Amino acid sequence: MIAFSEEYILQLPEKHPFPIQKYKLIPEKLLEDNVIKLDNFFAPQKIDLSIVELTHSKDYINRLINLELSYQEIRKIGFPLSKELIDRELIITQGTLDCCFFAMKNDISFNIAGGTHHAYRDSGSGFCILNDIAVATNYLLKNSYVQKVLIVDLDVHQGNGNAKIFEHNENVFTFSMHGEKNFPLKKEVSNLDIPLPDKTSDKIYLELLKENLPKIINDFKPDFIFYISGVDILEGDKFGRISVSKEGCQLRDRYVFETAKKYNLPVTVVMGGGYSKDINQIVDAHCNTYKVAKSIFQ
Repeated sequence: MIAFSEEYILQLPEKHPFPIQKYKLIPEKLLEDNVIKLDNFFAPQKIDLSIVELTHSKDYINRLINLELSYQEIRKIGFPLSKELIDRELIITQGTLDCCFFAMKNDISFNIAGGTHHAYRDSGSGFCILNDIAVATNYLLKNSYVQKVLIVDLDVHQGNGNAKIFEHNENVFTFSMHGEKNFPLKKEVSNLDIPLPDKTSDKIYLELLKENLPKIINDFKPDFIFYISGVDILEGDKFGRISVSKEGCQLRDRYVFETAKKYNLPVTVVMGGGYSKDINQIVDAHCNTYKVAKSIFQ
């Protein structure tokens, strides 16, 4: 099942750097290419704030709901603050949580959005306001739906919010492969960080992934995986700095999915970033993630 809502497609100012239209174009292309059917989608509702409070501070949540963030906080997030924006974040976060239960039943699930890994307990940044994976993880652990969670973050930017939120949680393993010189300037410490030099190629990237992912699973023994499948690793991405091809990106996805299947681990996939100049490049790369998953899990 795939979480999607029209509310994902937020109206942004003209020339805003975030490619918000991808959330419209990805489901359209998946349907057009017969990768999925309309009944594969479900529309999440807004998440209950009591669930959000397992991860984010009440003060931060209240200031979000009441639109009381400071100018500096809004600028750090990168989106104009509005009720529509906050409603969108609450819906996306519920979508990721709902996806977890679909994955437990059907091996895999997707959120068309999500992967807001730069959000901290009491602040947002880098287009991230609520940390959907952290919220879902804390809910699953608190209610004993799972015992140990692995976050595989292959967006080109370090998952600093997740690293900080879970730094003292022995039941969560944060694994981030990211551009060494990319945002955020100040990195947090994940359980395993693999900083990548500029212009990292397919060969090096895939070797590092294959060298580390099975070892993490064998040592940590998770019973659930979140996969942030950002496509900002692509060569030519405006913010990416590394040089993975579209084919390399597909091989990355295939390896993650085949590994999850091999170890019989449910996986919830969230989209993460992608900032190529041509939005069609972003959409194609994201859609390839779904195509690869279909070839493995159908």
